[in-house]
Amino acid sequence: MDVLTLSRLQFAITSMFHFIFVPLTLGLSVLVAMMETRYVLSGNEMYKRMAKFWGKLFLINFALGVVTGITMEFQFGMNWAEYSRYVGDIFGAPLAIEATVAFFMESVFIGVWAFGWDKVSKRFHAVSIWLVALATNLSGLWILLANGWMQHPVGYVLRNGRAEMVDFMALVTNPFGLLKFGHQIVSGYTVAGFFVMGISAYHLLKARNREFFRASFGMAAVFALVASIMVGVIGDFHAADVAKTQPAKFAAMEAVWNSCNNAPMHLIAFPDEKNECNLVSALPVPGLLSFLAFHDTNAQIRGITSFPKDERPPVLPVFLSFRLMVGLGTLFIILSAAGLFLSKNGLLEKYPMFLKLLVLCIPLPYIANQLGWLVSEVGRQPWIVYGIMKTSDAVSKSLELSQVIGSLLGFTLLYGLLGFVDIYLLAKFARKGPEETHVGATNAFRN
Repeated sequence: MDVLTLSRLQFAITSMFHFIFVPLTLGLSVLVAMMETRYVLSGNEMYKRMAKFWGKLFLINFALGVVTGITMEFQFGMNWAEYSRYVGDIFGAPLAIEATVAFFMESVFIGVWAFGWDKVSKRFHAVSIWLVALATNLSGLWILLANGWMQHPVGYVLRNGRAEMVDFMALVTNPFGLLKFGHQIVSGYTVAGFFVMGISAYHLLKARNREFFRASFGMAAVFALVASIMVGVIGDFHAADVAKTQPAKFAAMEAVWNSCNNAPMHLIAFPDEKNECNLVSALPVPGLLSFLAFHDTNAQIRGITSFPKDERPPVLPVFLSFRLMVGLGTLFIILSAAGLFLSKNGLLEKYPMFLKLLVLCIPLPYIANQLGWLVSEVGRQPWIVYGIMKTSDAVSKSLELSQVIGSLLGFTLLYGLLGFVDIYLLAKFARKGPEETHVGATNAFRN
């Protein structure tokens, strides 16, 4: 284990841990805003209780997300100083905009929303949570545009021994970054939809606050179904863009070893990286892979062996992560569609096994999100900025092994503690359910 390996491991741990909180923040902010809007438009107090209950879980998640996100940016200076020197003027621009515009607006209006109940007008209070949702998603936009530039650098020149920006709008309109943003946003919405459905299913199994959690489940089922379908649609466009801009990653995703036209998609495959072939290749669909990548069944797909060995990503983790992610995405469409059907027809409580399944499925969209990032970041290797700078050249030269070991252990222990606190608080308040009111108690009695 050298400085480079440990620095990569440290950034992987901190970024993947931080990303436990990001998807739920993206999606739950929108769902809570929708709930409060229904309260303002209908005057139904139940929707106010829904906004408060799910909003409390949102605030817990948001607070942990902020804390864990801050440490990541420090690592660019501590562990990845050479990277910061080489591309810092480009990479830093979208991050600066995210901090000074989106995060500032998010922080201000989340305070208004959290402490403004019955102190500001209902409409302004609802507007404040919509502004939080907007700012949260704008934060994601700027961060993913920065990452998109690393994946597909545009609008720059190499001058004076470093990369310098010459076209900011090229970065803003970078198709890779915009597709990545779209794919991630709807992935976050899927996480939130299944989070709300799973907790609602838990309470319906306990026969508590039935009307409240039926309504919550119904809203979340629609949200999750639309989001999970959009994940597949945008993901298809994103994968096609990867085939054009990062052909080595695409080849690893599909375990294509030799370049070929009219490339088939093997529904069952397993790569053997050592022997540069697949141990298993079964159920081929002729031309499907070429069509998905280039919308042309005769298009050529470059194989992994066509790239120098020092420019190939690790095939097995990329391939498995991609296949599992796609499989889970398909499952989410099926489950959310079934949930919506049962909800609309008043059949949820007649199928307790389905409700138990949804409780167990709460972690799955989180796992799918992490798998997506593994495909994106591991598949980009050995490049930290694709085609410009290798990861091995980006690590700080002055770092000593003992320093990285110390910080890695410190981050791991701290994040482990924060993770325990987050799970404890979310589980505690999720199990507790919404605060009872006279209306809520009456409805519970009627049920």
